[in-house]
Amino acid sequence: MAKKYQGSCHCGAIRFTYSGEEIQKGAYCNCSICVRKGALMNTEPIPPKNLKIKAENDLLGIYEFETKTAKHHFCKRCGIYTFHQTRSQPGFYRINLGCIEEIDTFSLENEIFEGKNLL
Repeated sequence: MAKKYQGSCHCGAIRFTYSGEEIQKGAYCNCSICVRKGALMNTEPIPPKNLKIKAENDLLGIYEFETKTAKHHFCKRCGIYTFHQTRSQPGFYRINLGCIEEIDTFSLENEIFEGKNLL
């Protein structure tokens, strides 16, 4: 059964809701950008139909690099990375679990997602 989650960036300009599996663990990606931002992400890729995004004005930024398949979204006001469209499943999303209101990322088990050598 799907569970509904709510989240936001630090200043609240970017808000989102999504439904998916209950979050019981997270994943760290070892690609060059994820290592630098250090965010714990959900393990389940989220289809676009399950993610609703509300952004003030033009404050949702996108950073792309290399193949430009992955699209890393962040708030232009507070700088927080909120979610990204994945390279491994284009169009699907992973969420920064630190942005989910009811999740304590320090209490979750975690795994490593192999993004560094993703072909």
